[in-house]
Parts: sequence; structure tokens; C-alpha cells
Amino acid sequence: MSLRGSTLTILAAVCTAAATGVGTAEPPGLSGSVEIACAASTLHQSAAWYLPTGQPRGLVWVQHGFARDNDNVAALAETLADAGYLAFAPSLPFLNLSGCTLQNLGDNTPFLNQVADLFATADDPAGPLARSLETAAAGSGRPIPSMPGQLVFIGHSAGAEAVEYVAHRLHTTAPATWSKLRGLVLLDPVKSFLGNNTETALTDLDATGLPMLTVSAPPSLCNNFGGGTAAMEALLHRPFIGVRIPAGEHTDAEGASSDGIGELLCGVPQAANVAVLQRLTSGWTDDFIDGTHTAAYYPGDPADPGGIPAAPGAQILGGS
Repeated sequence: MSLRGSTLTILAAVCTAAATGVGTAEPPGLSGSVEIACAASTLHQSAAWYLPTGQPRGLVWVQHGFARDNDNVAALAETLADAGYLAFAPSLPFLNLSGCTLQNLGDNTPFLNQVADLFATADDPAGPLARSLETAAAGSGRPIPSMPGQLVFIGHSAGAEAVEYVAHRLHTTAPATWSKLRGLVLLDPVKSFLGNNTETALTDLDATGLPMLTVSAPPSLCNNFGGGTAAMEALLHRPFIGVRIPAGEHTDAEGASSDGIGELLCGVPQAANVAVLQRLTSGWTDDFIDGTHTAAYYPGDPADPGGIPAAPGAQILGGS
């Protein structure tokens, strides 16, 4: 079977599983939905909110990967909520006749522009993001937290390309919101088979100095042979852009929230790798929000050689 045939076979299996509802348990977040404009209609997408104890330190968007949903990033979102963040995890479509999809199957940028508008209007109490939070929290009986002023975007797999592009969109069209974005964490990023969203976004964002860091796995079919990480290495001009875990699995970002289909097709998350990924993701988010640089979270950074190793044999990644 050809490489392209193998890829399409795996993607078809994932799509079939997602469509038939195979998979995850009910996530611990507050279940709700969010409205996102799509062509001439409005999508009502599942969205989970994870509330911290007390006032949130920041708002973190946690985006799942291709043919997955927000259940699959529940463990990571819960970890971030435990660290004091308000985590927002929407489910975005992987198939849509109007092109309103997480990954680029032709041109999904009009849809991603609408996703960007969720954050550009986050301060509006009548905006879709605020309404989504209010409805989810009200249904739980918990107090509705104030929408934080600082933002961090975290994306896994194809979700990484989506958060890259949305950050680019905010930079070019929403300066007030852009000024609140503190950084991106890209977990085993995957480029879409079509289009140049990754290149467009990273080229623009590189010049801004916005922190962008990755925890990546070795190249495999599930991460499109490391193309998303390779694009970061080629397009970001920074001495340290993250780490590659040598025994990492594409599903490590999902951790305990992965499921049988994800594990069958893309590997079983390894506890040690998951612990490293969650520690670095939370630590980098803390530094983004606080404006600090904690040596332990930058293993092998040439600018900070005191950083401790992320994992035995971890490969340090740097830009061009």
C-alpha cells in the first residue's frame, strides 16, 4: 500500500470511529456549547469549561487534534485548571460541507477567522465566548468567573496549526486582543495536507517575538512525519523552541483522556512522557502569564544551560 493510501486508511478509520461515537468517558469539565459562524449559518459546537479555584490567572484555549474532540484533551485542561487557569476546550469539526473544519481541507481560513473572533470579543458580555461560559457555569451552580485578561493558546496535532493561524489572525486584525496573548504551546504539531496555514502563521508570528514552544514526538504517520515541528525549526529564529521526547507517542498530549481508537492508531500514552508534557505545558504557561523564565522548564536551552533534562535523551529543538 502507498504512503498516501496508508494515511487515508488511518484517517478514514479515525473518522468512522468519531462519527459512531466510539471513545471517551464524560469529561470532568463543565459541559456546554459555543456558537461559531460558518458561512451563512451558525454552528453550535460542544465546548467544555474547566474552572479553577478562585479568580483565574488567565484564559487558556486547549484545542484537540484531527478527528478528535474536547473529551480527548480533558486531562490536560483539568491540569491547567488545577494550576489556576480558566481552560476552554471546544470541539471543532473535522468534516463540514462549507469548509468549517479544524484542519485545512481546501480553505478553512474563513472559519478560523470566526474562531479568532471568539477571543476578539471575549470582553463582550453578550459575545459568544462569554455566553458559553455563563451558560456552562450557571448549569453547574458554580459562580461565573470573570473573563481573564491574559490569553495562552495550546493546540495538539492539527489543533496546533489552528491555534497558530488564529494567533496570526489576531495579530493582523485585532490589536487589542493580540496585546493580551502571552504565548502558544504546540503539542506534536501537524500541518494540514493542503494549504500553507502553518507557514503563513509562523512566518508572521516569528517577527513578533511571541513565545511559541513545542513538546514533540518522533516523526510518524500520525504527526504527518513531523512536518509541523520541522516547520517550527525552519521558520522560527530562536535558539530554543522546545523538546522532542525520543519515546514519545502522538497521544501523549491526551494522556488519560485518550481512547482505544487513538491508542490503536497513534500509540498508547506513556505515563512518564505525559508527566513531562504536562509539567512543561503548565510551566511554560505560568512563565508566559507571569513574564518569568523558570530554568527547569527550558531543558538544555543554550541561553540557560542550567535547565534540568525534560526526559532521558530528550532532543533539544531550536529554530533556524
